[in-house]
Amino acid sequence: MEETLASPKMAEIDLINNLEKISSEIPTRILKLEGFILKENQKEKLEILIFKGFSSSTTHPIEIDLEKKVIEFRYIVINFKLYKAPLTETKNNLIRENQSSVFFLNQKNWI
Repeated sequence: MEETLASPKMAEIDLINNLEKISSEIPTRILKLEGFILKENQKEKLEILIFKGFSSSTTHPIEIDLEKKVIEFRYIVINFKLYKAPLTETKNNLIRENQSSVFFLNQKNWI
């Protein structure tokens, strides 16, 4: 399984902010990022939902100031899932899943 590391190389891309920009243009999609935060040589589960240009974490506090990074810790994203909004309990709204961040940086892959 390929891991997407938010390292200095990824910092240039600013993954989450770029995904938020794409999300703001496609309001009928929800992107779920799954991975973990590296804290003191331990891994903590990380889950972020991106919808209508905004990020929300179900596992950690995130920064809402647009001038700052969403997640201040070093993190690794191992999976991305794209859903059709709104989510419902009766439907499987999953559109596609991918383990590469580059895949969802292409807006065409959100359709």
